[in-house]
Amino acid sequence: MKAQDKLNVGRRGFFRLLGTGAAAGAILPLAREARADNENADERRKARYRESDEVKTYYRVNRYPS
Repeated sequence: MKAQDKLNVGRRGFFRLLGTGAAAGAILPLAREARADNENADERRKARYRESDEVKTYYRVNRYPS
């Protein structure tokens, strides 16, 4: 009975490792594409948030304090 219990735990661990490896393998290519290597130092430091007309309308409609 003990040998059978160890076999089940080992098999479960194997499938758990197999699933984790498959998930990591699926995520890794996506992480590589997300990097922005073409930005220089000035572009990384510039402000990206702009309060456009759409943003002002969103704030007004949702009654955010100004």
